[in-house]
Amino acid sequence: MRIWTAALAVIGDEILSGRTQDRNVAQIAAWLNVQGIRLVEVRIVGDQTAAIVEAVNDLRARNDYVFTTGGIGPTHDDITVDAIAAALGVPVVHHPQALAILERHYARRGEQLTEARKRMARVPEGAALIENRMSGAPGIRIGNIFVMAGVPHITAGMLDALTGTLEGGTPLISRTIGCWVAESEVADLLRSTEHDHAGVVIGSYPFFRDGTGGANFVVRATDAALVDTCLADLAARLVTAGYTPVDGGI
Repeated sequence: MRIWTAALAVIGDEILSGRTQDRNVAQIAAWLNVQGIRLVEVRIVGDQTAAIVEAVNDLRARNDYVFTTGGIGPTHDDITVDAIAAALGVPVVHHPQALAILERHYARRGEQLTEARKRMARVPEGAALIENRMSGAPGIRIGNIFVMAGVPHITAGMLDALTGTLEGGTPLISRTIGCWVAESEVADLLRSTEHDHAGVVIGSYPFFRDGTGGANFVVRATDAALVDTCLADLAARLVTAGYTPVDGGI
């Protein structure tokens, strides 16, 4: 079965310094899964042109799609557009439609489209736009690269505009059960269960709460029936081993 993949480059010194906590990875991963696309890699890259170029060229060569977040604002340190253009070997131009969108946006606010604000209309030559209903400044789509804002609610709006426009496969379905057991005690049980259910992957995610350890087990597949069958079998094996599984996880 064809598996469509995507990678994400999170761009910004503020992420690497810890001043800003990224919230885009989770929402992009969830959105991609609904489109039938699997997020298989995430990189965090600083505001350095060479680093962005290297990351984008590497990721786009190995995946069906590459998404970037951050660095498309109006200030001098917003260099993502220039870096994407450099990665593709094309010049940066002002997109006429983006200029018109921004001019209308600021006119409604009684403000002028300044030279700084015009920077948000710059795109790699040949790019199309991703609609931004939240703040006016559009995202950018060129080849298999999607350049989006770093502000999570603006990113969400851009994802909404892209919904249904990307080619993908079958969404991955998952269900979870939890158990108050150290995952090392059931490692063989998990391995054998996964082996007996072709097409299913079981992930184990340990936790430690109130002085007691446990784990949640996530069963994933593209077929809901396979997931349900495997989950029921896993629960039965845990019970046989003397443990009490909790549907939905702990």
